[in-house]
Amino acid sequence: MTTAAIDTKRRALGKGLDSLLPRAQTGPIPAENDGGRPREIPIELIDRNPFQTRGLINQDQLAELAASITANGVVQPVLVRPLSHGRFQLIAGERRWRASELAGKKTIPAILRQVSDEQAMEITIVENLQRADLNPIEQARAFERLAREFHMTQEQMAQRTGKDRATVANFLRLLKLPASVQARVESGELTFGHARALLALEHAEDIEKAAQRAVALSLSVRQAEAYVQGLLHPERKQKKDPAQVDAVDPNVRDAQERLQRALGLKVTIEDKSGRGRVIIEYSQLEDFDAIMERMGVKERE
Repeated sequence: MTTAAIDTKRRALGKGLDSLLPRAQTGPIPAENDGGRPREIPIELIDRNPFQTRGLINQDQLAELAASITANGVVQPVLVRPLSHGRFQLIAGERRWRASELAGKKTIPAILRQVSDEQAMEITIVENLQRADLNPIEQARAFERLAREFHMTQEQMAQRTGKDRATVANFLRLLKLPASVQARVESGELTFGHARALLALEHAEDIEKAAQRAVALSLSVRQAEAYVQGLLHPERKQKKDPAQVDAVDPNVRDAQERLQRALGLKVTIEDKSGRGRVIIEYSQLEDFDAIMERMGVKERE
């Protein structure tokens, strides 16, 4: 690839990230902003992004990126904002920045942008979410930080990140898990589906016990859900006489399981000859709001 072609690709990719959010109207943009075109900035003058939501970076993947940068250079510029005393703060592109440093580069192509703290944090979260770089717990913490530091509602967070409100609510619910279980989700031992199944349990010790069993036995999400249901309804295990156990239609059971996975809440379907009821249990108003949104029920104006 020619130098001109690489430079063209850099500009195109930079504009894609630039379009995520409008420029902050915080006064005149300094001349070094250079109209949005990337410029080479000394790596040593760039400070780490304080709003970074990614906690873990795979070192093998970082080494691979460093090798690629050594061979081809940095294809997509990082995004920075100017600080005092001639320094810059990274907004987006931490892996490229760290890999460039690992590759022994002295400078890195960067696009300068004057943005507020809120915009810098939004860009960081949006970039990471769009690249699927964050694990479920990191995403949950990112949403929680938007709510805590910038007082955003779930609806506002959904609009800013391109997610629906129910998804945001489900991520935030992960932070109710015990710290030890959050660590298992963050490391990849448990998936987002496992975590949602565990949230049906109320007590931390039950959640930790179920998490340990799911990891030890390599349970699928459906198997984890079945185990959780067994903890919630131990009386069902005591019915050893098949004649005393009400037969459950496989279609009803499948619908119940799909509803539980979709809502992340306990769902019970009671059906008798085609008539019955659906019971959805929730523990807080945000869960109820998420149910209403999933059902397409709008708030009264």
